Amino acid sequence: MDGNSRWAKTKGLPTAFGHEKGVDSLLNLVKMCVRWGVVALTVYAFSTENWLRPKGEVDMLMGLFERVLQQNLAALERENICLRVVGEIHRLPPSLQRAVAEAHERTAGNTALLFTIGVSYSGRQDLVQACQALARKVSEGGLDPSEITEASISAQLGMATENSGWRGEPVGDPDLLLRTSGEQRLSNFLLWQLAYTELFFMDTLWPDFGEADFVKALEHYSRRERRFGGRR
Repeated sequence: MDGNSRWAKTKGLPTAFGHEKGVDSLLNLVKMCVRWGVVALTVYAFSTENWLRPKGEVDMLMGLFERVLQQNLAALERENICLRVVGEIHRLPPSLQRAVAEAHERTAGNTALLFTIGVSYSGRQDLVQACQALARKVSEGGLDPSEITEASISAQLGMATENSGWRGEPVGDPDLLLRTSGEQRLSNFLLWQLAYTELFFMDTLWPDFGEADFVKALEHYSRRERRFGGRR
């Protein structure tokens, strides 16, 4: 969800205004996903690298996340949306950790949409911790190295761990990656899961993202042939 700061700068506004407007775009996207029948939405809200930003901006983002979560939890329950937060939750402020835990508990049984937010998330670190978990099993004698497969690695990733029980079935890899503001890179997001995902980049700044952009992305996806390396 790129372009919040640039959006604010073009309008002569403080960065915080761009993030506030970006939240509006995200909440609208969640509603569109429910309306259009999308069953899983994952967004990258804050990377591990984002901790390097000025402390004032980081504190503002953490406070914004907590406030938005508290203000919209009842709506998520009402709309039957299951919320999950993945990443280094232990690095978040204690009050935000409590808010995340409450949201997990209160929306766990909801089935209309799986809405996952990456906070203090790193695709590389997720792979590292998955490898460490499998290495511990090998060293303890519970797993032979020859038994390590793509499926066993996938099962140890944060996304799989957090979302394993949703609707009683595994959550598949993303079909479509959408990135705004003209950026054309993965930036350490879901590196394992995006192996066969369709990529769509647009110049729209995230705060300006609306239904027309959403439809454009879905139309792009509908024209793609997903052969996964095979032929038809």
